[in-house]
Amino acid sequence: MPAPEPTPSRTPPRLAAVDGLRLVAAAAVAAYHYLGTPTPHFWGRPDLPQALPALYSVSRYGWLGVEAFFLISGFAICLSCWGRTPVQFTVSRIARLFPLYWSVLVLIVALGLSARLAGMKPGTPVDVRTVLGNLTMAPGPLGLATVDGVAWTLWVEARFYLLMMALLLVGLTYRRAVAFCGGWLTLAAIGRELHSTVLDEFLLTQYAGLFVAGIALYLIHRFGHNLALWLLVGFAWCYTLTVLAGRVAEHTAAPGRGGAQSWGVSAALLTAFLLLLALAATGPLARLRTRWLVFAGALTYPFYLVHQSLGIPVVRGLLRAVPALGLLPSIVLGLLFSLLLAALLNRVVDAPLGRLLRRRLTRDLAPRGGPAPLPTQSRNAPALPAAAGAGAGAGVGLGR
Repeated sequence: MPAPEPTPSRTPPRLAAVDGLRLVAAAAVAAYHYLGTPTPHFWGRPDLPQALPALYSVSRYGWLGVEAFFLISGFAICLSCWGRTPVQFTVSRIARLFPLYWSVLVLIVALGLSARLAGMKPGTPVDVRTVLGNLTMAPGPLGLATVDGVAWTLWVEARFYLLMMALLLVGLTYRRAVAFCGGWLTLAAIGRELHSTVLDEFLLTQYAGLFVAGIALYLIHRFGHNLALWLLVGFAWCYTLTVLAGRVAEHTAAPGRGGAQSWGVSAALLTAFLLLLALAATGPLARLRTRWLVFAGALTYPFYLVHQSLGIPVVRGLLRAVPALGLLPSIVLGLLFSLLLAALLNRVVDAPLGRLLRRRLTRDLAPRGGPAPLPTQSRNAPALPAAAGAGAGAGVGLGR
């Protein structure tokens, strides 16, 4: 007779420290885009390594914020899935991601059209076909450039959601989640051995270890510590640090992608972030109840969407209009603008439109026999799809 499923050890309130780690990851990505890009004359001034050498030397590793987001996403999406039906999970993801994303696309397109009317070249493509493809949140598979440069990771997240949906369809339990993670890591390793593009696309072989480590940490958070789960974290992390060499090589070899990079430094920084997430989920940091961290988590997704495609043009505009202001103050103002715009979008778009879309989709997808209960937002359901990344402009992108 099979042993019974483990039962949850506790159901604590929202994990504020996890929200804080989202903010750390977002800050790392923003630092990379603003301060860690060595493209010649990126700001129309001397190269960043010469202009701001100390900040550049730290910020050029900010692309690791992308990996950090995927690690958090494994934790937060597993949390968001638990106890939900596939329909409820789908509705929650659509309502959480699309209203903000569409709103930011409108702002970026408006900025591009304004530049065109002023006789300048838009920073991003704003033709009708490209914009329509970007509305799907999957421009890359459609052969189109991204209007919002960071959107490439949204497609990575969407494929992770589909894998979690498959698990929901068979029934999400502790043992099935552990088997799913083990099977995913094994198949991802096979995909890399075969150099299979198809398996890479479906199994996310570059990022599978990050997602699996996050899921395992959530299982530890929910069911308590045990050897099997910590072994799963260990195997996932060995896989992650091994394939991380490919991402390090990309940022070393490609012009304008961060200059020479060290695998050792990258592995150490990412491992430190894993330890922080473990402490935030299962250790003393889990007891934090700081409200401003929760607010910061809510702003992370809109900030991620606007900091590059809208914030960088603001900095460049300041440098042209007020050259005496200087580079660093202009960058600070650009980041402040991005934060304020993120707060406005969170208040005006995310809260009201997200609730409206969730209600309507829940009603439309309810069984014929009667209405389904409204899905509720789970604690720490991610404020962003754990992503931030490649930009459209030269030297801005994080790469794939």
